[in-house]
Amino acid sequence: MAEVKGMKALQCGVITMVLLSSAVFAFVEDLDDTFKDNRMDDVWLVDFYAPWCGYCKKLEPIWYEVGAELKNSGSPVRVGKMDATAYTGMASEFGVRGYPTIKLLKGELAYNYKGPRTKDDIIEFANRVAGPSVRSLPSRQMFEHVLKRHNVLFMYIGGESPLKEKYIDVASELIVYTYFFSASEDIMPEQYVTLSELPSVVVFKDGSHFTYDEYEDGRLASWVNRERFQSYLQIDGFTLYELGETGKLVAIAVIDEKNSPEESLRIKSLIQRVSTEHRDSFYREKQLKQTQDVER
Repeated sequence: MAEVKGMKALQCGVITMVLLSSAVFAFVEDLDDTFKDNRMDDVWLVDFYAPWCGYCKKLEPIWYEVGAELKNSGSPVRVGKMDATAYTGMASEFGVRGYPTIKLLKGELAYNYKGPRTKDDIIEFANRVAGPSVRSLPSRQMFEHVLKRHNVLFMYIGGESPLKEKYIDVASELIVYTYFFSASEDIMPEQYVTLSELPSVVVFKDGSHFTYDEYEDGRLASWVNRERFQSYLQIDGFTLYELGETGKLVAIAVIDEKNSPEESLRIKSLIQRVSTEHRDSFYREKQLKQTQDVER
């Protein structure tokens, strides 16, 4: 009798798992060559994959979780996947050169995702890029809210100007990496920022703020690309690659916290202090970082 009950319980468990799996799969759409004609009315997050690709197979369960969470959160982003080896023309048109390739498609624009392949990072990317390139902040309360939420954020402060037009263009290009906001001068609390002139572009990070100077910092896009990193943070392979693309010099402390915790803490404290207290001496040329050694 007990054995029968156990078998029934096992069968129920299997049925429940199948139902849950089916529910998760339902949030990711299989796309074919008709996708090109039907995609313009929606924002799409698409995984271009190859059936034989090991990295694609590793991403697959994460991708279904992404689809389920975006759907359940009320996001307007639709999630799909396309076999790029079966629809080579479509893959070529979207610039797919490797597998898996993740792109967010919004109107005529296609944004590449280059970050860690985790559910949270992919969802963060989708929600950021799906929205407006520049988000307007209507109040001081909203400014303080976004300041607490983001480690790095860019802000245009002032009215209409040629600088704002440049800022919008840069935001449209670099929204894949970071957030861009705009606000009028009267909603900026004085304890956070005091500006000598308007309009201005400011980056908030490392517990402080830094203002763009066209004569000292060069092109706005180049300045934003350099400043989108905190002065000190733990890095991974994706972040290191992105840092290399900026042309900055990078100081990396490689430590083993398990074997020498006190020494590691001293090194971390030293490089963190140098990166923040001596920023003006090197910030246009160097970026201080630390990474943690891992067990082999």
